[in-house]
Amino acid sequence: MATAVSTRARYLADFATREREGALERPSWLGPLRRAAISTFAEAGFPTTREEDWRYTNLAPLAQMPFTPVQTHEPPELSGTTVARLGIEGADWPRLVFVDGRYARRASTPTRQTLADGVRISSLADAMQADAGHGDGARLERHLARHAKPDGNVFAALNTAFVEDGALVEVRADTAASQPIELVFVARTPGVLAQPRILVIAERGSRVTIVERYVALVDDAYFTNVVTEVAIGPGASVDHYVVQEQSVRAFHVATLHAAIERDGSFSTCGVTLGGRLARTTLTAEFRGEGGAAALRGLYVIEGTQHVDHHVTVDHAVPRCTSRQLYKGVLDGSARAVFNGRIVVRPDAQKTDANQTNKHLLLSDGVEVDTKPQLEIFADDVKCTHGAAEGQLAPEPLFYLRSRGLAEPAARALLTYGFAREVVERIAPVPLQAYVDRQLRALTERLLQRSDRTAVEAAPSTKENR
Repeated sequence: MATAVSTRARYLADFATREREGALERPSWLGPLRRAAISTFAEAGFPTTREEDWRYTNLAPLAQMPFTPVQTHEPPELSGTTVARLGIEGADWPRLVFVDGRYARRASTPTRQTLADGVRISSLADAMQADAGHGDGARLERHLARHAKPDGNVFAALNTAFVEDGALVEVRADTAASQPIELVFVARTPGVLAQPRILVIAERGSRVTIVERYVALVDDAYFTNVVTEVAIGPGASVDHYVVQEQSVRAFHVATLHAAIERDGSFSTCGVTLGGRLARTTLTAEFRGEGGAAALRGLYVIEGTQHVDHHVTVDHAVPRCTSRQLYKGVLDGSARAVFNGRIVVRPDAQKTDANQTNKHLLLSDGVEVDTKPQLEIFADDVKCTHGAAEGQLAPEPLFYLRSRGLAEPAARALLTYGFAREVVERIAPVPLQAYVDRQLRALTERLLQRSDRTAVEAAPSTKENR
């Protein structure tokens, strides 16, 4: 605990240093938000397992490691080979690249020729500097740090206190972005705390697809604390995807908040494959009638990996629809936590909400903690939830083996099929193909490892002579 306290003190000292140097004063309206956020972090500190929302996730390893916030505004250069390797085959769409949380201009693709009129993407640092004193700055002030509020979320508070760079995606009214917009966050330096901020503003009647990817060039420990805010105007539509492939020694904490206005639509699909500890806090907040939200997630983990999803859908107004589908595949001694919360407030009649969470357990050493929550304060609603976990069923396994498949191949096929339900809902074809390849390779490797472990653990039949 003493180490956790000293780590918190380091972050507070770093904030004080940056404040003295004037690094946190622009834009001027963000200064008070930063100071309020660091006060929240100073008072609360890192959550412990005594807190209900963190009951099954022990943050002691994260809190005790002295990660260093990024000091420079100039990220390390990436070679042309590395930049090419970061791409997705067949994905010729605009891409912003960030290294250790800082915008890497040379590694990003030119965007002016490929973006439709009314679509703006830039680094958040550039946007805050360019918009200072202009009318466009009012939109940033209206949305940045106004949705994912630091109150009750220490990691959102920590990110807000240090927010300096990240991505801005802005789509004007009645404009459709013709291609997905990709945001790639590269971890390159061991021991670093990177805190990118993402702001998506979709005005009335607009449409846009966002792809977030997190990749690692190092195998050492580092910490990514990202906050994504999505403001969806009346009748607007945002499709959002996250593919997280961090180092197995890395810590990844993500906060995602979508504010959905009247007749707005939001879908998100998160694929988690990496990280020593990965925590996602997702909130979909309906602010106008007729909204729709589809929240999906897939996590395939092994060894001692720990994945935690805390999802809240806030039905604050009538006639909104939400769907949740989260599926996990676990092997080794991996652990998964899922807390799905649906809140239907007193005036939110005609709410239609559904939540499903399923886990496939490939070994006896895994652990799953699922907690569905329905908080219903209206009477004319339709709300359901379901959760299931188990190993591969013997009947389909027997069927595939009777058709000539060897047991490892049959097990791999069934595991892939379990996870495929989420993958096939990824709309951009190149991204779906990329995730599909990663999933096939990972499930085959997991099953091969499980088979080897079973053989090694089996008692020998050789007679003692």
